Amino acid sequence: MSASESLGYWTLPKPEINQKAWSRIPRVARTIPFGYNVDETDDDFLIPIENELELLEKAKQHLIQFSYRDVANWLSKESGRYISHVGLKKRIQVERKRKKAATIKRKLASRLEKTLQEIKKLEQETTGSYSPEARA
Repeated sequence: MSASESLGYWTLPKPEINQKAWSRIPRVARTIPFGYNVDETDDDFLIPIENELELLEKAKQHLIQFSYRDVANWLSKESGRYISHVGLKKRIQVERKRKKAATIKRKLASRLEKTLQEIKKLEQETTGSYSPEARA
């Protein structure tokens, strides 16, 4: 009797692969950020390098347990492209800052939308008021 028969041989299901759609971004500085290369057809845009961007996502998870220096060394080794610990820290901080700003702006936009609906409701329910459309 073989080992696979005695243990009840089975295979693991294939993991779901969530491929992210990375898009090209405009070039705003002289320095090319980690995970991107200059587009050969247009120097004003950067094209994504999927492997490096996926490794950068894993690196963010490693930062919970390890230092920026250790994670930057790991990232450089895995990707074959150098990134310093200071560069990694700046990249992460800028990303967090942009994400936080986007969240705040979304909340403000929803508050504004709610306020505009309340104003519209008040204008319609007020007695003795006029509407700009009726005046014209």
